[in-house]
Amino acid sequence: MRLPYIYLLLVLSISTTFAQNNPSNVLKFTDGMNSPKASLQEISWISGYWRGEAFGGTTEEIWSDPLGNSMMFSFKLVVDNEIQFYEVGGITENNNTLLLQLKHFHGDFKGWEKKDETVDFKLVKVEKDRVYFDEFTFEKISDNEINLYVVVHNKDGFSDEVKFNYKRK
Repeated sequence: MRLPYIYLLLVLSISTTFAQNNPSNVLKFTDGMNSPKASLQEISWISGYWRGEAFGGTTEEIWSDPLGNSMMFSFKLVVDNEIQFYEVGGITENNNTLLLQLKHFHGDFKGWEKKDETVDFKLVKVEKDRVYFDEFTFEKISDNEINLYVVVHNKDGFSDEVKFNYKRK
């Protein structure tokens, strides 16, 4: 009888230690939450031309400076010298808060989402060097390096947090 109890304690102990040593870098926007007040000026450090590696290839993102209550961006993933997909979108400032929106495109520019649909990420929290959208976080490491943390959901219902490390070009 003691063996299952000891095994359960061991599993709980390992799970708790793993969770404490591996905190998530993303936050979830949940029902009943309101996005906090924020402005594009607070996150203007995102702007620039960034390059990194992910999904077995080279990634690049280009973010504009704030203009017209928005910052626009383009993203590209290249694997074995072939475009895998693009993203185009932006962060808009509206009603004293921020919203991240994007659309995906195959390498031939055929869209993933329907014509009038976007993937939206509501603002959860802004800190000095981090901005948290729903399951999507920007982290400033230095003036020349940022991390993006994104929760990627697959068709089987599983999800993973993916880290993109970018250097300024």
